[in-house]
Amino acid sequence: MSKLAFLFPGQGSQFAGMGKSLADAYPEAARVFEEADDALGFSLSKLCFKGPDDQLKLTENTQPALVAVSTAAYAVLAARGLQPDFVAGHSLGEYSALVAAGALQFADAIRLVRKRGQYMQEAVPAGVGAMAALLKLPLGKLDAILAEAAQGEIVTAANLNSPDQVVIAGHTAAVARAMELAKAAGAKRAIALPVSAPFHCPLMTPAQDRLKPDLDATAFADLRIPLINNWQAREVRSGAEAREGLYQQVPNPVLWSDSIRALTASGTTRFIEVGCGAVLTGLLRNIDASLVGQKFGEAADWEKLNPQS
Repeated sequence: MSKLAFLFPGQGSQFAGMGKSLADAYPEAARVFEEADDALGFSLSKLCFKGPDDQLKLTENTQPALVAVSTAAYAVLAARGLQPDFVAGHSLGEYSALVAAGALQFADAIRLVRKRGQYMQEAVPAGVGAMAALLKLPLGKLDAILAEAAQGEIVTAANLNSPDQVVIAGHTAAVARAMELAKAAGAKRAIALPVSAPFHCPLMTPAQDRLKPDLDATAFADLRIPLINNWQAREVRSGAEAREGLYQQVPNPVLWSDSIRALTASGTTRFIEVGCGAVLTGLLRNIDASLVGQKFGEAADWEKLNPQS
């Protein structure tokens, strides 16, 4: 029997208007947004549904907003009897995945990611750090490029998304040097990313340190559904392992390609991206051309989603 995984997206998928069709069409989704507003003490739902974009793009708002939309979408699927065999989330999406797995209460998750966003934003002054995507860099070239580009600064792999896409992060000048070296080494493109901080690199260690007391003060239950985590791309079933994974993922790379391979090795052939956009669905095809993903983040997606397929 083929297995099903729910994949939860991370930062970059947000847009003004997200989640509105879900809340309008499904009472269980509307309840999630009400709970988010209560947990944070302001109208996150209004920010999701109407914007403005400049406020939604602030990472301390983006992170809880995306978790809310993913959790609302999951609530709709769960109410219709659709349950996965595994969950995984890209970076921030790991919090949504842990809510779905029963390890983390939604209100706790949304408060945690708001603090996570604040800590990440404050860890590195504006302009000091950067991120870039390297597309179709020839295999085996990355480590040497990063070592040569560093020149006493930090530049490391941040997201190992697929064989064709690696995101790097670190000091602005070191990232710029790595981009030029990657192009010289045969990368098809090197694209600077419009992000507010250099996520998933050692410059995030101050954010990791600040997040630890919040994680330690939060209750984590053992998982009802196993998670493939970002930090190690391995199966996690205990609450303690889930907490440690969220702590370790802050300054370490997201092993997304390895996570998808771990899922396929466990017999997963069906994937549903739960929440905003279709970034992870696109990455599936890059990791393995035989993999097909579906998405559920808008009310209209239910018609295209055939749970029996």
